[in-house]
Amino acid sequence: MIDLSATRYFHPSVSLRISLRDDDAKRTLLQLKLPLRRTPHPQTNPIPGAHYAIRSGQERAPSTREVREKMKLVLCLCLPHLVVLSSLFDHAGARGGESRPLSPSGFASGGYAGVARHLFGERRAVSSDVARGYMTNSDLEKAVKAFGRRCGNISRTYSIGKSVNGVPLWVIEISDKPGIEEAEPAFKFIGNVHGDEPVGRELLMLLANWICDNYLKDPLAKKIVENVHLHLLPAMNPDGFTLRRRGNANNIDLNRDFPDQFFPVNGDVSSQQPETRAIMRWLKEIRFTASASLHGGALVANYPWDGTEDKRRHYFASPDDEAFRFMASVYSHSHRNMSSSKEFQGGITNGAAWYPIYGGMQDWNYIHGGCFELTLEISDNKWPNASELPTLWEYNKMSMLNLVASVIKTGVHGRIYSSDSGRPLPGFVLIKGINSTIKASRGLADYHRMLAPGAKYEVVASMPGYKPKTTTIWLEEGAMTVDFILDPVATPVENRLKSICDCSCSGKSSIELMGFIWNAHLGVYFLLVIVVLAFICILFRRRMPVLKHRQTGVLKKSVVV
Repeated sequence: MIDLSATRYFHPSVSLRISLRDDDAKRTLLQLKLPLRRTPHPQTNPIPGAHYAIRSGQERAPSTREVREKMKLVLCLCLPHLVVLSSLFDHAGARGGESRPLSPSGFASGGYAGVARHLFGERRAVSSDVARGYMTNSDLEKAVKAFGRRCGNISRTYSIGKSVNGVPLWVIEISDKPGIEEAEPAFKFIGNVHGDEPVGRELLMLLANWICDNYLKDPLAKKIVENVHLHLLPAMNPDGFTLRRRGNANNIDLNRDFPDQFFPVNGDVSSQQPETRAIMRWLKEIRFTASASLHGGALVANYPWDGTEDKRRHYFASPDDEAFRFMASVYSHSHRNMSSSKEFQGGITNGAAWYPIYGGMQDWNYIHGGCFELTLEISDNKWPNASELPTLWEYNKMSMLNLVASVIKTGVHGRIYSSDSGRPLPGFVLIKGINSTIKASRGLADYHRMLAPGAKYEVVASMPGYKPKTTTIWLEEGAMTVDFILDPVATPVENRLKSICDCSCSGKSSIELMGFIWNAHLGVYFLLVIVVLAFICILFRRRMPVLKHRQTGVLKKSVVV
């Protein structure tokens, strides 16, 4: 029995054993220059010889030439298919398909096909040689702090928490007014979600430094600094990076640790990992418009939904499917070669169509934070040699910049005000026909709604205690600014007060009111009532709309540089 799985043409998970006479095999393999490894025959066979079939005594044993020709024929027929299979298995574990046994039909026992993914269990730990050239966690912390000192005029650094082993989860915020609330969208990048996918942590530091070096001379960098609050978390899983493995220090896949919309998993916050809880707190503190996490093992932009209700593998669109496809295409088409993918049309994919996952960060962001998040697979190799990092940066640089800029270059943006006082209202914005609501910020009442360009939308603003208002926009290539001024819903008491105020401040009604008072024999209180009503009238008129001059739903096209 000759085992060919050790050759360089085969993936370690694929084996091909061909049985023939030992002497013939030696000569054949020597001619083909393939390594020879014997494996025991499954049956007891003390006679060294062929393992073809039971043959009669008259059957002639094959000659050396016949065996060599058969051997070559088998290799020619099998090698092309096995090479293709090997290339597919090399992508295993990009988003991290769960390791499940396959049924005879080829589908995972969980009910979906693990196409080109983690089908053969946990990947082996990455060797220290491959990790050479990447920043250690200590190096990364020093780099973050050094960036803060060098580019402090447009940045701040802060930590959102610590890993299981106590490593701070450092974030860089880039803006012309870092740390200050503005009526601007916020975008976040998250790298190193999986410990053995470190390209993202390197690229995010390169992105930060490039923006710092170029924002005074590059129009796109300047636009981002002046109009976006960009937050960069280079390493969500620093412990996994140190251990050279996918999971964190507790060996938990962080991209399966979030609450799920379809199945009751990860509902207990106390059982979630500290890295997961840090991300969830982060989203409560900052209202992110959009986001992306950086992974490795494939080359594609993945968008929601990531899971399905029936656990089967098929396209499962989110309410904002068109907007997500647009965002994914922005990244893919700005990339050097992602959009030319032969596996994924246009270099983008619906997560559930690729393969379903549950407890993922992407869907949780969209559902619980109104944050439009993508999962970006940015390198075919999960942990490439450090010498490839400059090339990967050049391939992904414009994609990263254009994706961030998309939150201000398209969509609908604006603020919500109250007509009775002009104060900002932290209301809600929805698009008719799309079952997804965006909340305006509490302080400035600004909202930022991602939408695919080239369509007509009905935008509705609402707030409890106020009458909703609707306006129709045609979204072209640029963004639209729509401010809403909502009128409060008048209560019966307020209506009576307004009627009294109006009559007390008009001539004829005043006389009628005086007659009514005298006829009721209330002359004693006449002066007192007049004074009180006059005072109330003055207060009421002072609260009349201060923003009446603004027209509700006025459309203003954003300036695109």
